[in-house]
Order: sequence, then C-alpha cells, then structure tokens
Amino acid sequence: MTSLKPYLIRSIYEWIIDNNLTPHLLVDAENTNAILPKEFIEDGKIVLNIRPEAIQGLSLGNEEIEFNARFSGRPMHIATPITSVLAIYAKENGKGMIFDQEDNDGNEPPPAKKPTAKPKLRIVK
Repeated sequence: MTSLKPYLIRSIYEWIIDNNLTPHLLVDAENTNAILPKEFIEDGKIVLNIRPEAIQGLSLGNEEIEFNARFSGRPMHIATPITSVLAIYAKENGKGMIFDQEDNDGNEPPPAKKPTAKPKLRIVK
C-alpha cells in the first residue's frame, strides 16, 4: 500500500481552508532534498504558511509538496519531500495533525510489545 501521509496532509489542508483558517506546515529543514529559505530555519525546522493568498502553484503530491512564495520580498520556489513534513495545523487554534517521524511511510507495523513478567506475590511474615 502507498503511504497514508500525503492523503492526510491534503485532507487536513482542505479542512483548514474550509474553516477559513491559515494552514501551516512544520517541516524538518535538515532534509537535503528540501528547497527552503535558510534564513528562516530555526532549530532545524521551518514553519511554512500555505494559505492560498500567500502562495502560488501549490502542489500537494504523494512524494513532494511544492509552491512559490515570497520571503522578505523575494520570490522563491519551495519544495519539500512528504517525509520531511512533521505537522500540518491551523495557525489560529493549532488544530491539525503531528506526524510520527519513526513511521514515516505509514507502512511499518507498530513495534511489538515486550512480554512482561506477571507480578508474583509472596507472603512476608
């Protein structure tokens, strides 16, 4: 099966827009395949405003998110792999989704639980 993550990003984006809120992406900026404005990166992450009025040519693909935007007045093409997206949320209320980076492709089974020994009771005199 394909990864669920890009479908979740698209649906949450649409839900945020339908509610007249501002969609933001939190992106891991340390991915070498990402094209991001380096001067706005903090602690290896960047928040991107993807409101339709703020950007042009948004493409929420299955492998990558791309759009054009202005940063400090200069135009820039932004591209980030889906695997670098840490969260999508509404700026106004923080509602959205945080993605687990440990299971980035959505295809990994959850880790098996370690068997735990049953507690043993003993009589203490």
